[in-house]
Amino acid sequence: MIFGATPLAQAEGAILAHSVKAGGVRMKKGRSLSADDVRALAKAGVAEVIAARLEPEDVDEDTAANAIAKACRGAGARLQAAFTGRCNLYADGPGVLVLDPDRIDQMNRIHEAITIATLASNEAVEPGQMLATIKIIPFAAPRAAVDKAIAIAAGTDSDEGPALAIAPYRNRRAGLIMTTLSGTKASVLDKTAAVLRDRLDRLGSTLADEKRCAHAAGEIAAAVRGQLAQGLEPILIFGASAITDRRDEVPAGIVAAGGEIRHFGMPVDPGNLLLLAQHGDSAVIGLPGCARSPKLNGFDWVLQRLLADRPLGAAEITAMGAGGLLKEIPSRPQLRAGDSAAAAPRAPRIAALVLAAGQSRRMGVSNKLLAEIDGKSMLARVVEAAQSSQTTQVIAVTGHEADSIAAALVPYDVATVHNPAFADGLSTSLQAGLGALSDDVDGVIILLGDMPRIGPGHIDRLIAAFNPVEGRAICVPTYQGKRGNPVLFAAKFLTEMAEAAGDSGAKHLIGQHEDELVEVAMDDDGIFLDVDTPDALTAIRAAGMD
Repeated sequence: MIFGATPLAQAEGAILAHSVKAGGVRMKKGRSLSADDVRALAKAGVAEVIAARLEPEDVDEDTAANAIAKACRGAGARLQAAFTGRCNLYADGPGVLVLDPDRIDQMNRIHEAITIATLASNEAVEPGQMLATIKIIPFAAPRAAVDKAIAIAAGTDSDEGPALAIAPYRNRRAGLIMTTLSGTKASVLDKTAAVLRDRLDRLGSTLADEKRCAHAAGEIAAAVRGQLAQGLEPILIFGASAITDRRDEVPAGIVAAGGEIRHFGMPVDPGNLLLLAQHGDSAVIGLPGCARSPKLNGFDWVLQRLLADRPLGAAEITAMGAGGLLKEIPSRPQLRAGDSAAAAPRAPRIAALVLAAGQSRRMGVSNKLLAEIDGKSMLARVVEAAQSSQTTQVIAVTGHEADSIAAALVPYDVATVHNPAFADGLSTSLQAGLGALSDDVDGVIILLGDMPRIGPGHIDRLIAAFNPVEGRAICVPTYQGKRGNPVLFAAKFLTEMAEAAGDSGAKHLIGQHEDELVEVAMDDDGIFLDVDTPDALTAIRAAGMD
């Protein structure tokens, strides 16, 4: 890669390393300079720019990040398209992260341009939670380094498979045994059972049976045998008195029932006095007193791995010490009952608003949105693109010929909201749609129902670019330097969007918030094509969608 001051005569195709503001021209860093850009810079009196020029053996940052991320990705993980050299992997569902730290280290040592950061191996994750980020240090990486990283990530040389995957939780019917001594309060046992039930529920399992008995080995053994006979697993035992030795009442009762003690104690605090035992194929766990609380403790780590069918024995327990200090401190907020990993980095929740309320005046008597192209209506193509993308909610706004539009959308099971004031302009449809959005969305992408060449790839590329924290709160697609549609807006602009008037929609926000806007280059001109007239419809039908 050639980096540094670049004369304009050599700047076409170069990547700006620093933003340029001169003579009314404003170009942000990371922009790949087109011939038109070079001419505009020259006209503004710019003689040279600080830029990067890729050489034949360089792989551009997005291509490299995507390729390495795809090689890392195993079952249960999904990829978000790279933007500015960063590609993130997210969890498809709940489970435990299965990771090979040695291979992550190997990849990070290949070349300084390639960096990979992940969650810890065996960490519990929620749907949508970020698992890893692959970042290429601007603006490219050597092809040989990328190829080596791909081989390590995919495990092609060792047949180990991808470096990262999710082990999903398997639904279990668990049993709970609680022992009592004189003075044991029933209210304490009730609360303990409720806390444990919530823990199991959050991991997709159920508490199928609860047994209370005296704190004596014989009573415990009978209770264990009874729950084993019901096919329950795991069996969880809360002793009225903490386990202090392998020969204490709880472990003695497990052994008397035919079980085997596998390990006592764990280097996790709170959670030190956990007992791990086995009876045939069923795990039996003597719980530490801290497990009565919903706060995070060592038992959570054991339960998560157990329900995800991860290896769990003495070796795994004794390896939990590094990072095993879980005591609550101000800088480490703890999990509470009913909480999830919502505060962890996750994929943005982006809603799609499909505007389908217009009167289609320029098309004539027919409603253009229902016009078929290659056997499918324009509106259906836009809705399908939204549903096939990484958006989390799709809403279509109806108005003109609402019944016909709604009927056409029935096969797609898409939510609709009617705009009775559709004749007053696009802004009224925008307001109607915004009012129907979920409260938890991070942003909304505005799709026009008459743009049939918009595909899920366009939408996902905008979502990949979206990052309000880094100043990318409005994402606008471009092709060969020209802006098009759809546009993605951060949720913080929803109030301003709802105040729009007339037929211009939210376009005014783009100019008002240029400092928070990012232009997202696309590979085709589908972002410009809206079908408004019979001639345009005839042309696209003749050209087809392929």
